[in-house]
Amino acid sequence: MKTRLRDLREDNDLTQEQAAIIGCISKKSYERYENGVRDIPLEIIIKYAEFYNTSIDYIALLTNANKPYPKKI
Repeated sequence: MKTRLRDLREDNDLTQEQAAIIGCISKKSYERYENGVRDIPLEIIIKYAEFYNTSIDYIALLTNANKPYPKKI
């Protein structure tokens, strides 16, 4: 998961500090998630999936398809 989070951040030209702001977390917490020191809480993964317009499965390395799932009405 850490590699996807880093890749998404870098693909969007964001710093770790900017990514932390998006997730409403501290920069230190973000660094720990990105480096694999701590597991990312689901609510934080959801925030990043929404921001990066991808699925939580993509961030969790469960799929290589980076497009979000269609929303059900």
